[in-house]
Amino acid sequence: MRVVVVGATGNVGTSVVSALAADREVTSIVGLARRRPDWSPPNTTWRTADVATGDLAPHLEGADAVVHLAWLFQPTRDPVTTWRNNVLGSIRVFEAAARAGVSALVHASSVGAYSSAPKDRAVTEDWPTHGWPGAAYGREKAYVERVLDLFERDHPDIRVVRLRPGFIFKREAAVGQRRLFGGPFVPQRLVRPGLIPFVPDTPGLRFQTVHSDDVGEAYRLAVTRPVSGAFNIAADPVIEPSVLAELLGARLVPVSGWALRSTVAAAWHMRLIPASPGLVDLVLRMPIMDIGRARAELGWQPRRTATEAMREMFEGLRSAEGMNTPPLSPHTGGPARLGELADGVGGKP
Repeated sequence: MRVVVVGATGNVGTSVVSALAADREVTSIVGLARRRPDWSPPNTTWRTADVATGDLAPHLEGADAVVHLAWLFQPTRDPVTTWRNNVLGSIRVFEAAARAGVSALVHASSVGAYSSAPKDRAVTEDWPTHGWPGAAYGREKAYVERVLDLFERDHPDIRVVRLRPGFIFKREAAVGQRRLFGGPFVPQRLVRPGLIPFVPDTPGLRFQTVHSDDVGEAYRLAVTRPVSGAFNIAADPVIEPSVLAELLGARLVPVSGWALRSTVAAAWHMRLIPASPGLVDLVLRMPIMDIGRARAELGWQPRRTATEAMREMFEGLRSAEGMNTPPLSPHTGGPARLGELADGVGGKP
């Protein structure tokens, strides 16, 4: 089986490539990315292309399956750029996959595609996917879900799978995620138990996480097994303020959703962080997912708990390990994080 992984060098992409490389059914992997990495997994050939502007057809020729992961989280201050890459780029990948005659298309959707829901019960894959309109991430994930609806209608011969994971962490991705969401002013080596004074005890601050390697395994199963449709992907337990406080050795302090959002909004407008206040709204409104279908039909089971995934992320911040790929390298931000400052903290691609 020949598999093309679009967006193969980031947090999820590296785990997907590793999982596929360990599968005997997968004889060839083409890793597609904007920048070539210094990483050489087995049976993998690297090619460079930009999903928004590049010629994708030559890279997808002869593929049995395409895994589409490419996604820009930044710049949050330029939603036109993220729309062109995430929505229009996805459409270009889907069209190229259809022209290449692939048998399977596996797309990286997200819990962020779901419409708002009460957090006192878990939702299954039939919950509406209209996102949260106040956050570009939710708008774009939801729009691509509609694009896939039409794609499935127009290409009934192609098996389409949508994975909707919660927040994805691993040690090697921690520094890259700090760049994307925390920004250059986060003192990452101080993010450790005992040094964080408090965790906001905010109503609605409940979310799900999963280890990146477990997500990579879910994609491998989606590629190699005859399944289709959407699958929720997350590990237990649900992360809430009390769990975070225990992980960080911090105390809980009641903070309203309004106060939390206002704090993030102020930091964003002052260009102290790249994460937009819309992401706070999204997290407070996104549902808790039922992962029963992934267990029953995909045969997927997380090997690490949600708290283990988060603990790895905190450890990765302190150790600054990363990987030899541009999105995950600890050196990508430049010396003294000058490259991160130069982009306006979420202001430029």
